[in-house]
Amino acid sequence: MRLEFVGEGPALLVREEIRVLAVADLHLGIESDMARHGMHFRSRSKERMERLEACIRKKKPDLLVLLGDIKHNVPVTSRQEYIELPEAVSRLRALVPVRVFPGNHDTGIGRFFSEEEILPREGGIIDGTGYIHGHTYPAPELAGRLIISGHHHPMVNLQDEVGCSLRSAAYLHVPLEESCIGFSKGGEGGRSRVLFMPAFNELTGYDIRKTVQDPFSPLSRCMKTGEAEVYLTDGTYIGPLSVLEEHGRDREA
Repeated sequence: MRLEFVGEGPALLVREEIRVLAVADLHLGIESDMARHGMHFRSRSKERMERLEACIRKKKPDLLVLLGDIKHNVPVTSRQEYIELPEAVSRLRALVPVRVFPGNHDTGIGRFFSEEEILPREGGIIDGTGYIHGHTYPAPELAGRLIISGHHHPMVNLQDEVGCSLRSAAYLHVPLEESCIGFSKGGEGGRSRVLFMPAFNELTGYDIRKTVQDPFSPLSRCMKTGEAEVYLTDGTYIGPLSVLEEHGRDREA
């Protein structure tokens, strides 16, 4: 298996027998929810979809896997989503076959995708790699594999000694405690590990250190944080999680 970080997304190209392009957390319709809270932005769905279509055309995948939270509003579907989602889905289908692992924001997503396009919420295996949105316990068959997950919107905040700062979406790669997550030891591929993908939606993001300090999903509660590694969206290796923790302490000092 080969992984290619597509920084323009962020997206991830997974190559084995086929080419799978994975994308997490589009959150189309987020602007209507923000407006209800007094923050008014024009819809950026068009730009997001153009960015995703550009990634598809550039990488030419055999399959597009959407790791949940395609829509934003819960429990209802907003007017914005009713208007924008049908065209967005149609444009994707015209480029590549699509599969969806629904997320916690995806109530009613069956209106926009066919039955065969929607896969189990507890995840599944495609071409040897596990995929899941990340808000549920993963299916037992994902044990011993790399699991690519959305839901967590990982982001890093870095600042150097002269005050220059970087706030960027990021990937978090970390082994899992098998017993914690409910896996039997000695799974198909050996060690269970998860790669948390950054959100495709540029208006979302959650500091990785906060996820570690206050985990909010089965996967994040079962991380072996001492072995965690952080990457930027273009694949640049930041280092072990301890680098971020030390950086945070330096800023607080």
